[in-house]
Amino acid sequence: MADTSNGKTTFSSFRADKTAKICVLGHRGLVGSAIVRKLREIGFTNLLLRTHSELDLTRQNDVESFFAFEKPRFVILAAAKVGGIHANNTYPADFIAINLQIQTNVIDSSYRHGVQKLLFLGSSCIYPKFAPQPIPEHALLTGPLEPTNEWYAVAKIAGIKMCQAYRIQYGWDAISAMPTNLYGPNDNFHPENSHVLPALMRRFHEAKVNGAKEVVVWGTGSPLREFLHVDDLADAVVFLMESYSGLVHVNVGSGKEVTIKELAELVKEVVGFEGQLIWDSSKPDGTPRKLMDSSKLAELGWTPKVSLKDGLVDTYKWYVENVKQ
Repeated sequence: MADTSNGKTTFSSFRADKTAKICVLGHRGLVGSAIVRKLREIGFTNLLLRTHSELDLTRQNDVESFFAFEKPRFVILAAAKVGGIHANNTYPADFIAINLQIQTNVIDSSYRHGVQKLLFLGSSCIYPKFAPQPIPEHALLTGPLEPTNEWYAVAKIAGIKMCQAYRIQYGWDAISAMPTNLYGPNDNFHPENSHVLPALMRRFHEAKVNGAKEVVVWGTGSPLREFLHVDDLADAVVFLMESYSGLVHVNVGSGKEVTIKELAELVKEVVGFEGQLIWDSSKPDGTPRKLMDSSKLAELGWTPKVSLKDGLVDTYKWYVENVKQ
């Protein structure tokens, strides 16, 4: 509903005005594209989208001019420089500088040009390497980070703190959400630097197409991991924009763990690879367990809807139709 009692038109709800100008930054990535799909699905008609070539978020003057001219009512910041362990180790300066530039420019310009509400998206890597399991929000800054991605993590922590600082100093409605491991359409299926789920899917698919007899996977398969379909994250983002205005960042996870072995067997089944799965236990397993505590979000009234099996079927369909073989 619109409120004009103070001479200005304000809206009490994120969903109230489907013509509201919503800026989704990073709209071509895994997360941003899912948020755009969700917003369109529920009827929003005025989405403000810019590619990197149209708007370089690291350039302060360009971002300032964009916000001064467009004046969006809502901003969802899903744009970031991301990469795997190798990229983080090779380009630490890029990971800290580019992400800090993007966040600082967007958050500050959003506030200065009258954005009603902003949501900043981070990552579970913000938490200490040896955080308690499941990882609660209050574990932030309680111990050293995982060294292989600390540059990215420090930038994301700065983004959370910047949103908090603008809320404290200016009373501005900036919130942060920290998703767990995500997967789905528009994921990165690169042979060398993709994450475990898309990497398994690609390997099983290629083995099936090539008629291979076996697929070898590193480790014992015993580590536990949590996965959330990106459409569930998009749904949670809409829910938080509608229902949450707090200082503390909010974890967004499925709350369900699977072993890497269970995941591999499920991906193998979904892909339809009929050969043998071999575990190379001479290779490292990585962290034994990494689970987010998403009870805060559950208490607010949101729970995920997409099962891992259904999500894998959906993702594999997208992979076959969209990834160049």
